[in-house]
Amino acid sequence: MQLTKSEEQLMTYLWKMEKAFFKELKEAYPDPKPATTTINTFLKKLIEKGFVDYELHGNSRKYYPLVSKEHYFSKHMKGLLKNFFNNSVEQFGSFFTKEMDISDKDLKKLRKIVDEKIKSRPND
Repeated sequence: MQLTKSEEQLMTYLWKMEKAFFKELKEAYPDPKPATTTINTFLKKLIEKGFVDYELHGNSRKYYPLVSKEHYFSKHMKGLLKNFFNNSVEQFGSFFTKEMDISDKDLKKLRKIVDEKIKSRPND
């Protein structure tokens, strides 16, 4: 399921904190901070979408993510791959390496990651 930019921003704070009371989430926003009702609306939508839940601590709610950042990002990247690159990892890799202005140092690091992944797979 796709999140709005505002929902992603709130999830980013929650992923970083792992668990947080409303006040802590509001404090994470830069100034000017969104209205309390706005953040409450985001939280309600995230709960409805199955991304967030909470524990009651007296009258307060402590929110926590139900979906990991890695899981969400993986689904998001698969959607980008499908929608923008025709499910072609080759097209994605070509675009990524040509259009992103990646330094030679970072390209070598990326090559090392790919080479290690290939080596770790069983021979077919």
